[in-house]
Amino acid sequence: MGKANWLRSLASGIPIGISFVTSVCYIAKVNGVSMQPILNPDSATCDYVLLNRWAVRDFHVQRGDIVALVSPRNPDACLIKRIIGLEGDVIKPKSQSQSYVEVPKGFCWIEGENHSQSMDSNFFGPIPLGLITAKATHIVWPLSRACRLMFQNNKLSCKNETF
Repeated sequence: MGKANWLRSLASGIPIGISFVTSVCYIAKVNGVSMQPILNPDSATCDYVLLNRWAVRDFHVQRGDIVALVSPRNPDACLIKRIIGLEGDVIKPKSQSQSYVEVPKGFCWIEGENHSQSMDSNFFGPIPLGLITAKATHIVWPLSRACRLMFQNNKLSCKNETF
């Protein structure tokens, strides 16, 4: 393959790769302890998850989904949390400052699994669905933890299966 063919392949491959990452899916490192024990179960290991942008393109999310979102407090930060409530749901926040909150239309309630270590809707209230950027569908690294993330019978679990 000559230099001209290589450059042509590179020139066409870059836009395709960028389109894939911005529209379909990508792999991201999970930092922090807010999603323990499902993600990053110990401080020695960082999980990498498959984030599916396509799955949330129309903002169709369900209770139990683990989602990536732009932080409502810092637009440069990305959070990963679980959806607890959708519009119309009445939620009892973990903080004692409020008794109940009704999730407004176009919003959802998100929480980390490790409540004492999570910056989530208990701090900033319901979040707009428009801040959700992707749904975490699989743990892909480390390989010993590779699995599909599932929410069944009101319980989040990791189901080992072949991709």
